[in-house]
Amino acid sequence: MNAKAGLITMKPTIYDVAREAGVSIATVSKVLNKSGRISDKTREKVGRVMEELNYQPSLVASALTSRRTGTIGLMIPDIANPFFAETARGIEDYAQEQGSDLIVCSTDRSDEKAARYISLLLRKRVDGLIIASHTGNPELIRGMVADHVPLVLFSADIRMLEGNSVTVDDYKGGYQATEYLLSLGHRRLGVISDNLPGSRLRVEGFLDALKAAGISFDNPANMIHTSATLENGRTAAAEMLNQAQNIRPTAIFGCNDLLAIGVLKEARSAGLSIPRDLSVVGFDNTMLAEICHPSLTSIAQPLREMTEQAMLLLNESISNPTSPKRKIMLMPELVIRHSTGPVPH
Repeated sequence: MNAKAGLITMKPTIYDVAREAGVSIATVSKVLNKSGRISDKTREKVGRVMEELNYQPSLVASALTSRRTGTIGLMIPDIANPFFAETARGIEDYAQEQGSDLIVCSTDRSDEKAARYISLLLRKRVDGLIIASHTGNPELIRGMVADHVPLVLFSADIRMLEGNSVTVDDYKGGYQATEYLLSLGHRRLGVISDNLPGSRLRVEGFLDALKAAGISFDNPANMIHTSATLENGRTAAAEMLNQAQNIRPTAIFGCNDLLAIGVLKEARSAGLSIPRDLSVVGFDNTMLAEICHPSLTSIAQPLREMTEQAMLLLNESISNPTSPKRKIMLMPELVIRHSTGPVPH
């Protein structure tokens, strides 16, 4: 209510902006959507009028005229996992730079939740999707690709799917971690993985590196699959370290940093010194790897480059939903810190 005039103040509309700027509604729409050929002078004039009128564009109206809502959906398996928290931050930064808002959905590794979130995001008419969470239903993804829904799979891929994806070479990362531990003299190695597709490839790399070195992996107790939490890392480590000293591992590869840091915590609780008694390698190279004690040797995913490539692919797909799809695989890198050392004698 306007106290002086006693009248209800109406929100300015796109028509008001067009009238005050002396341009067509189509021109205002082009300025809003950053599309079409408009002179800098006209663009500045329309922008100035918007500021003077305090004009806030309607998302619904914008979607009707441009078929875009300025929103992007991101699905991750667990916001508590620092790798996916850092992923969300990186994608949000790029989205903000291009004037888009990000909707983040954490599926808690639930296939049902993933399907529900996908349905919700599509009903919200997001411009595109970045899916970093395993859906358990590849047909759902295939259906969206067939319908030309702009989407990018992130840090995971579906084999035989003609769709956009950005991944790291998980197999090579697992191989690198194992090869490094072998170079330190370790021969009894353990591995703890989660249930994400990338981890399966990391375990494949782990086993193949052992095989290439002529070492047989003959103790099933030294391979544990669990979900990625610190507590699960501790529990798995306890199972391995409670074995007889001549068969328990002298080094453990955690297929992500959360599991590896869980191993560190459990080893210290058991009175073991890191890395004198046990070496530990993680995967992802999150900020936790640097600040934990001792700092964690980890396989780094080039996260900044991955998020940038994901946004570039998504923007291509939004601009042209039928454009050729691309699969980008980036290389991991071993980052050596204080959690690894020579095999104990």
